[in-house]
Amino acid sequence: MKFYLIKTDRFSKARAGIIETDHGKIKTPIFMPVASKGYVKSVPIHELHKISKIILGNTYHLHLQPGIEILYQAGGIHSFMNWNESILTDSGGFQIFSMRKLNKITENGVLFQSIINGSYHFFSPERSMEIQRFIGGDIMMAFDDCPPFPCSHKEAKKSIMKTHRWLKKCFFYLQNNPEKYNYKQSFFPIIQGSIYPDLRKSSAEEISLLEADGYAIGGLSLGENKEKTYNITDLLTDILPKKKPRYLMGVGNPVDILEGISLGIDMFDCVIPTRNGRHGMFFTWKGIINIKNKKWKKDFSCLDELGNSFVDKLYSKSYVRHLFLSKENLAKEIASIHNLYFYSNLIKEARIHILNNNFFSWKKSVIPLLKERL
Repeated sequence: MKFYLIKTDRFSKARAGIIETDHGKIKTPIFMPVASKGYVKSVPIHELHKISKIILGNTYHLHLQPGIEILYQAGGIHSFMNWNESILTDSGGFQIFSMRKLNKITENGVLFQSIINGSYHFFSPERSMEIQRFIGGDIMMAFDDCPPFPCSHKEAKKSIMKTHRWLKKCFFYLQNNPEKYNYKQSFFPIIQGSIYPDLRKSSAEEISLLEADGYAIGGLSLGENKEKTYNITDLLTDILPKKKPRYLMGVGNPVDILEGISLGIDMFDCVIPTRNGRHGMFFTWKGIINIKNKKWKKDFSCLDELGNSFVDKLYSKSYVRHLFLSKENLAKEIASIHNLYFYSNLIKEARIHILNNNFFSWKKSVIPLLKERL
């Protein structure tokens, strides 16, 4: 993987760049639609191709179903999905640790039960890397220990020490077990440390010493206030190497993404655009719409006058509200496609303003509109 830093905004840390994998070039900043199980819910693959150059799969979910045997026989996740662009695979750590009360965590890994059939599985750093080799994503994530929120300073420190020990095991496995398919896979370690600046700083400094292809910030946006999220992100982007991409995991809503870009983040992912869309929430350039509200019953205007997806002009608010109240599956598809297009266009606009050296002023003008509840 290669990363080219093209431009940094004059009045913020916002960056424009290009990530290049063996499956193509990705302009950054970038938002990655979440395809945890090998699909983005309610979005056909031909529409996804129009929206993004990279999507996110999940090791935990793909291991449970369809399983690595099927993926290997198919020739990897790209062939299985018929997706010829880039894929990043999360390690499964967050999913496992979010259910920590049901799992047995040891020094060597985690024993957990399948959410599908109750069968037992064990993930170690080496096992997560092995599965990700079989999945075949272009970018693989380290298997880390994600502490709960809230947690004490002592718990967070213990967690990052384990994360760093596991990181070395991930590196060792990858160095001794090459790719399964005829393209290169890259690797990102993950910074942890909860909301404690000293732990975050020490984690970032230690991880930065490793020659990785990029670096990720995990364990944020779990319930801490926004100021904490932004302050920690600001701290970490000052430490991380300038010539490598930075990935803020699981963030977020449109405002958080713009703030993250302003703080020097290059990559984002979140289920918000599709999950909230399936419940009737539409993000628009004039604000947020709950399409189920009665106020849209007789509104025959298009979904978003300033949007540029085909669904924005094709369907009226009244009609889409009718689809939701009728529990028609088409409603979820329209909402998911609309929101992903909106996120994609928001990121593209941000990049244009970074290149034009006016990102900071543009961000300040657009954020009040994005927060508006229509």
